[in-house]
Amino acid sequence: MQPFVCGRFTLDLTRPLVMGILNVTPDSFSDGGRFDRLDAALAHAEQLLADGADILDIGGESTRPGAPFVSPEEEEQRVLPVLRKLAGLGVPLSLDTRRTSVMRAALAAGAVDLINDVSALEDDGALPLVAAAQVGICLMHKQGNPDNMQHKPAYQDVVEEVGDYLARRVALCREHGVAAERLLADPGFGFGKTLEHNLALLRELPRLEAMAGVPLLVGMSRKSMLGAITGEQQPDQRLGASVAAALLAAQRGAKIIRVHDVKATSQALQVWQALEAAE
Repeated sequence: MQPFVCGRFTLDLTRPLVMGILNVTPDSFSDGGRFDRLDAALAHAEQLLADGADILDIGGESTRPGAPFVSPEEEEQRVLPVLRKLAGLGVPLSLDTRRTSVMRAALAAGAVDLINDVSALEDDGALPLVAAAQVGICLMHKQGNPDNMQHKPAYQDVVEEVGDYLARRVALCREHGVAAERLLADPGFGFGKTLEHNLALLRELPRLEAMAGVPLLVGMSRKSMLGAITGEQQPDQRLGASVAAALLAAQRGAKIIRVHDVKATSQALQVWQALEAAE
């Protein structure tokens, strides 16, 4: 397994890495409003690291289904102070954004190692900007936009279509000079998918990785697909389901697991890895 080149860092993917979620938003589906003040965001980042996070993913726009519009300027005002404060912690920093202007501002500040884009760099100017920046890139699949993506999503073959999209976006990045070791792909659980679509993607993660040709990042933490399975309506009550989903994804080859509950996820992965080593 080749390492993942992520800005200032080169990450070993021989074990699954845990990406801790830091939403500096007032309206994210699970923790909106909890960390949108700078002091609260910094304290939570330190807690995520203490709990075992390998990467921090900072987002300033909620992309939950039905999320209201946030201007790029407001998104910048939310994320840039946090990124600047965290830049000296010695941990890879991921910026969760789909806006070229936000990417440009964060890159100019020298405070980001990975661009994690739910739109797979489809915003005008995003691909050449990030290709030239020598940071890591995560390309995600989604169907539709946050305001409409859960309105009757439909596929002929969800695994084939998602895998083909990711493969095409990876190929386009490679045409722009992006080395394969800088790339990740994300199937986009919950982004324009029914529960049946999500389960098919989870089951077929090895096939998706083969189609994309790069390591997979997976995020199912606290999502409604888990509530649909367990009956838990409140996102913060989906800890057990989230940990189970993370472990199943890792067992199926996901190399980076994006989660809210870092400590519980890290412990579950450690137990699985100990068993694998013993065998």
